[in-house]
Amino acid sequence: MQVVWDKEPCPVEAVYEVVSQKRDLKETSVRTILRRLEQKGYLRHQQRGRAYEYRASEPARSLAARAVRQIIDRFCKGSVESLVSGMVEAKMLSKGEMDRLEEFVRNTKEGR
Repeated sequence: MQVVWDKEPCPVEAVYEVVSQKRDLKETSVRTILRRLEQKGYLRHQQRGRAYEYRASEPARSLAARAVRQIIDRFCKGSVESLVSGMVEAKMLSKGEMDRLEEFVRNTKEGR
């Protein structure tokens, strides 16, 4: 997904070029992965000649928010507070991250 977000519109060959540097995958496997991501609604394609060019269906931040919502619903009984407090208790957030989150929440509550 990151390759598509970075280079869209993105032909299969461009995705393969980047992904193959880190993983031992064949181009046909990359095509299959892209097709499955499209079936799940994460990507859409446009045909250019014989090639497919892929675009993300939504921005990375929006997709991340949707994924987190699924985690909250499945593991935290729908409670955002349970997720965040669990992350704090597990020391997953640094002091700086907590400070920035606190500031973000404060600014949002104040309408800024």
